[in-house]
Amino acid sequence: MVRIGVISVQGDVSEHLISAKRAMEDFGIVGEVVAVRRLRDIEGVDALIIPGGESTTISRIMKREGLMDRIRELHEERDIPIMGTCAGCIILAKEARDGEVDGLKLMDMRVRRNAFGRQRESFETSVEVEGFDSPFHAVFIRAPIIEAIWGRCRAIAKLNDRIVGAVDGRKIALTFHPELTSDYRFHRMFLEMI
Repeated sequence: MVRIGVISVQGDVSEHLISAKRAMEDFGIVGEVVAVRRLRDIEGVDALIIPGGESTTISRIMKREGLMDRIRELHEERDIPIMGTCAGCIILAKEARDGEVDGLKLMDMRVRRNAFGRQRESFETSVEVEGFDSPFHAVFIRAPIIEAIWGRCRAIAKLNDRIVGAVDGRKIALTFHPELTSDYRFHRMFLEMI
């Protein structure tokens, strides 16, 4: 039985809980999706989702609760799959510009916060994704951009030559919000990493 944890300290938590559960049902995966708020909640998870929200706030609370250190340990011990969307993408990056984010630093990439503008500049558009047979309808809300990748990290989604999705081993970073759609292909990609 698979156990997916969703960091649930701030941001679009309920959307990820619902999307991950529906994706598991759609793809015939038996398991549960749990909210991770405290250190005790993360024990026994097979994979983790870090949602969008406010990256500085999420990272501060994660650090205060001991989740940052424990996630790094789980990465070292078991290389658990992690998907980060929007703020989660920033938290996964080794480098983040335009703001103080003390992140996990697990992916070989540099991210710039709010690269597409503030809340009022939010938008939706189709994005070509490596391995998908049709474009993905992506929702960008105060979205970051992946400015650079190196090492094992590779771009899997671009918008006008700008990287909006990357994979580094068993880590997926997306600058947009797949949980705000009913298209579960990214969740499937994530679940297949377990």
